Amino acid sequence: MALFDFYQTKVLECDRKLEAALKALEIDEGHDVRHLPKVRTKRRQVNTPDFEVRSALYRVLGVDLTQIHGIGPSLALKLVGECGTDLAAWPSSKHFTSWLCLAPGNKISGGKLLSSKTRRSSSRAAALLRLAATTIGRSDTALGAFYRRLSARAGKAKAVTAAARKIAVLFYNSLRHGMAYHDPGASQYEERYRSRVIGNLQRRAKAFGFILHEMPAEPDMAVS
Repeated sequence: MALFDFYQTKVLECDRKLEAALKALEIDEGHDVRHLPKVRTKRRQVNTPDFEVRSALYRVLGVDLTQIHGIGPSLALKLVGECGTDLAAWPSSKHFTSWLCLAPGNKISGGKLLSSKTRRSSSRAAALLRLAATTIGRSDTALGAFYRRLSARAGKAKAVTAAARKIAVLFYNSLRHGMAYHDPGASQYEERYRSRVIGNLQRRAKAFGFILHEMPAEPDMAVS
């Protein structure tokens, strides 16, 4: 028991140092936490530091990264620790996801695409984003709907990578450009996906000289 108490004391010391480091990063008086969006979930995560991480990060960054589904306060703190508070080193989200090895690594020879597999990476930030991607599969969100659709079509491994890349883009745009993320919901995502598929089918049919028409709804058959 004494050994457990010793480790707990050391963990609390680390938390105090983390809190002090975040306070040191605040510019002037920091961003006003009164503008902090409503908390998305009140459930406390395991191994969360012993201070209000969400508010501390907001005072430094001016954005609430926890509004992005899959990213909680502890994970947001780890990602900022790995990538920094200024992402200007990457001119665009494409450069950022390429650095994370979450973008397709196209191998082209003679104008022919040989492979588009993502490169292997030992990046801790990429591993954290993949971890975030695995938690959204069951959520009733646009990211969750995207993960489930791709998982059913291409497998879980590719779905995790693709979802991690989407979360990385949202993380980049929030931190670099101050974007406030609002989840459109799974139903809206499915509707947009359906409209996109129908539009593609209509264009292909028109190219072959056909016109698509929606089938009339079948009347309900009364059962006697």
